[in-house]
Amino acid sequence: MSNETVTLSEQKENKQSYTKQDLTWSLSMFGTAVGAGILFLPIRAGLEGFWPLILIAALVGPMTYFAHRALARFVLSSKRADADITDVVEEHFGKTAGLIITFLYFFAIYPIVLIYGAAITNTIDSFIVNQLGGPEIPRWLLSGALVAMMMGVMILGRRLMLIATELLVYPLVLILIGMSLYLVPHWSMEAMSLSKMPSVGALLMVVYLTIPMLVFSFNHSPAVSSMALAQREEYGENAVAHSDMILKRASFMLLGFVMLFVFSCVLALSPEQLAEAKTQNLPILSYLANEFDNPFISFLGPLVAFLAIFSSFFGHYLGAKEGLAGVIKKSAPTAVANMGEKNFNTALVAFFFLSVWGIAYLNPSVLGMIESLGAPFIAAILFLMPMYAIKKVPAMKKYDGALSNIFIIVMGVLAISSMMTGFF
Repeated sequence: MSNETVTLSEQKENKQSYTKQDLTWSLSMFGTAVGAGILFLPIRAGLEGFWPLILIAALVGPMTYFAHRALARFVLSSKRADADITDVVEEHFGKTAGLIITFLYFFAIYPIVLIYGAAITNTIDSFIVNQLGGPEIPRWLLSGALVAMMMGVMILGRRLMLIATELLVYPLVLILIGMSLYLVPHWSMEAMSLSKMPSVGALLMVVYLTIPMLVFSFNHSPAVSSMALAQREEYGENAVAHSDMILKRASFMLLGFVMLFVFSCVLALSPEQLAEAKTQNLPILSYLANEFDNPFISFLGPLVAFLAIFSSFFGHYLGAKEGLAGVIKKSAPTAVANMGEKNFNTALVAFFFLSVWGIAYLNPSVLGMIESLGAPFIAAILFLMPMYAIKKVPAMKKYDGALSNIFIIVMGVLAISSMMTGFF
């Protein structure tokens, strides 16, 4: 009997061990999160110098892990094995509320997809003209080709997307480390001096105003639904444990690599320089390239931006398409049925291609779109909606009472209220 118990215990442990496929998903979560946000995070976080970063670093790890864990558990709380986040919302909250929340879910992600179309076009255009000394390609042609290339990988399937993300994330991690270490000799030890510590009020205000950018920069919620469904398909009842492991490791990766980069940038630049970068509406890598006038940064800076945007686009496109499909299927089911699933999917792809291409061509302010359209919707869906479900949905009741729930609610409310102040 004891041998049988040991065997069953070992089988359970093996089922919940961290596999290579789990690592691939963790890397996919990492790649989804590391996008345009990281290019602006050091500017927002470092305006008052080094010391606010300590508090920011202490907050962002738990923020990221607990919020995404709750969202994955929400997806896995459905009675249906194939239910994505939009189906789960309708199952738990009813048709009308489900439609509203599904729309918010779509609107939390769709602007980010648009942002990436403009950002990658600007990055490649600048690189061709300034670093390679090449001709300026007509914007309509360059933007169309880049958007088609990014979407083409997605159209070819989820497996290819995971492979492409994994291939992109490895060099992205290495280059982020390389850039961070390269800046070490330029660190100003004076910035770490206790005499440079801001007042408590100024410190808390910096952290408060940085929370929305943290939400945006570390957000990988668009890929959580697909990840959770894949775990349920693979592991059944052990899906929650595997999702938790994947998200925990993704959060550790993000905390380590992203905050190392942020610390390195802030210590290499003065608050005055960061304020200048904010005034010029430049991402941190562009400002560094101009400030240091170094070929290493001039070439690696655009490469980091390209890899970050390209890898992050996959997860956000997946989530936005899932959200829009949910909205249309719930509001006009007959029209979708008449179209057929294949034609409906083609129409969705065409909508995303044309809209992302249009915004990439028009080239609105990337930072402005992040500030006005990003964090409030993300915080509502990622931080507050799962916490509401824990209180109201019987299948989620087992997660009630945790201190982490209070922490996530507070962070979500702060993120939304901070964006509404207009100071950011």
